Amino acid sequence: MSGEDDLIARYFMPLASDPGAFGLIDDAAILKGSSDDLVVTTDAIVEGVHFLPDDPPDTIARKALRVNLSDLAAKGALPAGFVLTLALHEANERWLAPFAQALGEDAKHFGCPLLGGDTVSTPGPLTISITVFGRVPEGRMVRRSGALAGDVVVVTGTIGDATLGLSLLQHGSAQGSPAQQQALIARYRVPQPRSGLAEAVRDHARGAMDVSDGLRVI
Repeated sequence: MSGEDDLIARYFMPLASDPGAFGLIDDAAILKGSSDDLVVTTDAIVEGVHFLPDDPPDTIARKALRVNLSDLAAKGALPAGFVLTLALHEANERWLAPFAQALGEDAKHFGCPLLGGDTVSTPGPLTISITVFGRVPEGRMVRRSGALAGDVVVVTGTIGDATLGLSLLQHGSAQGSPAQQQALIARYRVPQPRSGLAEAVRDHARGAMDVSDGLRVI
């Protein structure tokens, strides 16, 4: 086997629990059709931009998947599976083992199995790109553009926690207890997708968007 094949077999084949992934031994996967609409979203996270070089690998894995799951939830969709592209400096077991373990735990927890992907070597920053597939009843995806003047604006979670967590890691702070500071750092490193609210979003929201990448007004 090539180095890539060995890496995939060792770390990522155990995550490919869906029959349509064919144990990651084929060049493509099958996502079973249904009467639902298929929702597709993708996000990449880059070392030094979306996570710090010394962030723990397990938190990097969870962030990479969860920012995509957050997009699905905002569309009123439930996860169906994902593909992963991993651009690595080197095949470092001390990094890959906890990364793959955390990714597998989140994939199982959110019902979003690994379907396939690619691993490449890069001289640049470590980059993880995930594309997630979700399902929503036909014609029921919630778009950004559906909101009207006078609608009530609802936010889940606390805006700004992740920014404060990043600031703590970069600059430190004398404010807040150690427990409060660790909670903010956790909010930065491991986003919490609102998958459990997908049905409520679908039933009650005219427009919705994820703000894990920052709050934007359009």
